[in-house]
Amino acid sequence: MSLRTLLRSLVETVVPTVRAHCDTADGPAVTDGRRALETGNVNFALKWIQADAEAELVEVFTRSLAVRRLGTDARWVADRLFLETLVRLHRMGEGVGFTGIQPTGTELPAVVVAADRALDIGDDTEVRGLVPAARSDELHRRFGIALAKKDFDIDDVDAARDFVAAYVSYFKYAEGEEHEHHGHEHHGHEHAEHQHAEHEHAH
Repeated sequence: MSLRTLLRSLVETVVPTVRAHCDTADGPAVTDGRRALETGNVNFALKWIQADAEAELVEVFTRSLAVRRLGTDARWVADRLFLETLVRLHRMGEGVGFTGIQPTGTELPAVVVAADRALDIGDDTEVRGLVPAARSDELHRRFGIALAKKDFDIDDVDAARDFVAAYVSYFKYAEGEEHEHHGHEHHGHEHAEHQHAEHEHAH
């Protein structure tokens, strides 16, 4: 058994796959993670995680850049570790668990593909046709917010994170989820629930 085969076996045994858009090998978070590794600019990846997770990702990124110079097998392991860390931290920021990255070519729901295409072409007609009519207007509103934030300077991490928050909000709603799960929206939802609990306790 080659070193690469052994290492791949170990990683895949510990980290099984998961079914979620940002967890796919072809998905936006992993794509940006690869771009960060190839350019040496971690900002491509930082937008997918919250600020309190930044130190961990930067440390793994720095070590991965050093290790991937040691050879083909070392590069494979370093890249895998960084991408797994990126997606794990992203999922933690959404308040959900992480169980791995789905392989290249994983089939996605039609509404997810259409939602991505809408942002690429600037027209959400197709994706709105795939959701119930009662959800169409709100989906269009979220699409507009994400589209307006799409063009940002990659080195402006705050602006990049604003886009990702809008992007996730738009995608979650397209997929049928009502509540926010990312970034400031997630924390705001928790804060509102805490205030509600305090109000109920007071009465």
